[in-house]
Amino acid sequence: MSARSASPMRLGGLVRKELLQIVRDPSAVAIAFLLPAVLLILFGYGVSLDAEDVQLGVVVEDPGARTAAFTAGLTGSTYFEPHRYARAETAQRDLARGAIDGLVHLRADFAAGLADRQPAPIQLLVNGVDANTARLIQGYVQGVWSQWLTERARDRGAAGAVPVTLEQRVWFNAELRSRNYLVPGLIVVIMTLIGTLLTAMIMAREWERGTMEALLVTPVSMAEIVAGKLLPYFLLGAGGMALSTLMALFLFEVPLRGSLLVLCGAAALFLLVALAMGLLISIIAKNQFVAGQAAIVATFLPAFMLSGFIFDLNSMPWLIEGLTFAIAARYFVAILQTVFLAGDVWAVILPNALALVAMGLLFLLLIRRRAHKRLE
Repeated sequence: MSARSASPMRLGGLVRKELLQIVRDPSAVAIAFLLPAVLLILFGYGVSLDAEDVQLGVVVEDPGARTAAFTAGLTGSTYFEPHRYARAETAQRDLARGAIDGLVHLRADFAAGLADRQPAPIQLLVNGVDANTARLIQGYVQGVWSQWLTERARDRGAAGAVPVTLEQRVWFNAELRSRNYLVPGLIVVIMTLIGTLLTAMIMAREWERGTMEALLVTPVSMAEIVAGKLLPYFLLGAGGMALSTLMALFLFEVPLRGSLLVLCGAAALFLLVALAMGLLISIIAKNQFVAGQAAIVATFLPAFMLSGFIFDLNSMPWLIEGLTFAIAARYFVAILQTVFLAGDVWAVILPNALALVAMGLLFLLLIRRRAHKRLE
């Protein structure tokens, strides 16, 4: 049988060789199972776009029944931890040094203005160093203020005084939990790192240990060598993906509204792309250290920054946004967030899945062109 002929027996032998290597070197198992669990816990609990337990200063210059009705809304809110101040100057000093995140100031003429139906302004000062948190605090206070106005109008029998009523309906993430949005993206970033690391060093390891030369003189074809490398690590990566999905569902309580079959199919496509990227890096580098560093720089960082996982792609400069189309994680993030939160929306799933298929074929073609049965 020629070296170019495919042989299931030779392929099975190569797969068995890699499996034995994985058993002898448990670092691959740690990358596939321990690393995603640790990273998902760290990022899942550490990264949040919600503002909770906001330290809010409250200054009421003329306490009374009317002011108490408003401040009760702040005290009863799950978002705030109010701190009472007697003087605005003291609260502003605490705001400047970061002891509180915002300040609500009701002046002495607030209650009198309400009684006389005159303007009764409420001052809100927010620490704007973190612009995202500042906007959230502003929105939370405005929500309390709006609710207070509605209740006050109802108590006075003037519910019809407000000509426009806003009815909000939140689709796909009714709880407005940022974790429901972030955890699927975290899975993509983590699986990008794991998939590339699993294969980034295996071919380089063969060159460093001198075992690649022994493989080159055997009847196995280069395609069989590549397939023998990919299959075992695909199974490991699939195990890591299954673990990450279970953690998302049962630890972080992210809803899964789409089909599990669609999720598995998309994960298989993306895992093949990630493994192929790592294998291509390994073939080019031929050095484990260089291959590992290149895998992190070329895949993990772009997946974190340019996949839409945290940052809105449409808000980026057009040149950077154009670069994101070359990032495989971009397409998997769109699929996972849709499957988890919205369901099987095929208008989103199919185009992104086809993009992953195209990228997988491209990387496999590059591997075929770069992998040769010769020493140079």
